[in-house]
Amino acid sequence: MTFAQTTPSCSTAMAFSQLELKRCEHDLAHFMELRRPPAHIRPELDLGYRIKGQSIEIFEVRPHWPDKTTKIETPVAKRIFVRTQKRWRIYWMRGDLKWHAYEPNEARSFAEFLAIVHRDEYCCFFG
Repeated sequence: MTFAQTTPSCSTAMAFSQLELKRCEHDLAHFMELRRPPAHIRPELDLGYRIKGQSIEIFEVRPHWPDKTTKIETPVAKRIFVRTQKRWRIYWMRGDLKWHAYEPNEARSFAEFLAIVHRDEYCCFFG
């Protein structure tokens, strides 16, 4: 894949079954198709995601201003799956660089979480 992506290795404890992980990756691939900037802009701004344990984080990737050879990641959205409640909790990164609960803070499915982030009704995720 051409965009930044990190998925858990087989040796780490995973919060998702292999089937759940594949569904998430499929939905994320579709989301990235919709949200990634055009190819000619991607060296300056791109999107990526990271799957770690029970959370999935979406972030922007840009070159660091003083050193263009270094890339920096700016968090956009995070979701944590609460298995006991079977709910996706949604968070966004505020200017204070802390994760804050996004209202509405629950999504019944991972696809619903991605739809909420894509719509960005309150301009929390992508400004």
